[in-house]
Amino acid sequence: MSSSRVHISQERGQSASSNPCNPTATTHISTAKIESTLTNAYKKNLQTEQSLKDLESRLSDNLSNFRAIDSILKDSFSGLQRTHKRAERALQRQIPDIKMELEESMDTLGDLAENLPTIQSQVQTIGEIYESGQQKAKALVADLTWLNTEFYERWRTIIFTPSSPVSRRWKAYIRSIFVVSFIICTWLFWIALKGAYRAHRHRLVWGEKLMS
Repeated sequence: MSSSRVHISQERGQSASSNPCNPTATTHISTAKIESTLTNAYKKNLQTEQSLKDLESRLSDNLSNFRAIDSILKDSFSGLQRTHKRAERALQRQIPDIKMELEESMDTLGDLAENLPTIQSQVQTIGEIYESGQQKAKALVADLTWLNTEFYERWRTIIFTPSSPVSRRWKAYIRSIFVVSFIICTWLFWIALKGAYRAHRHRLVWGEKLMS
């Protein structure tokens, strides 16, 4: 309807412009201006109304977002309150137990610190006893091995090797006997050899009889 009015006013404006000397043309021109002004105002009003609608939709979206954020914040705050209450209960209940356990641990550590030198001395004594027992066991094994050795092997080891498990006095005694026996045997062998040589040289009667 407004577009038809604008069209009519434009036609009137054209006719008035064709008759500039007509007094009604001025009235038609002012009416056209008023109508164009009203049209522009109406368009601005429509634009403003559309902007208001857009603003209203944005406000509604923001309001819904705000409500969602508010509910999330309330849930978080309630969760924090519950966690705080649990922490307070835990502090009220567990801290005394922890203090008691710490006191007991400190008492135990004090007792251990007092008994530690005694325990160390006992451990050292046990280590010394173990070492001496190990040495005695090795010596016993060596003695048993020596006793299970044959007589000839024992004599040979005592006389010719320094690793025999006997005392120095016994070694000296056995070696002296061996040296004396060796000298005597050598001397007897030398006498027998010398007598045989003399008998063979002088051709003694008994030697000839023996040869015959």
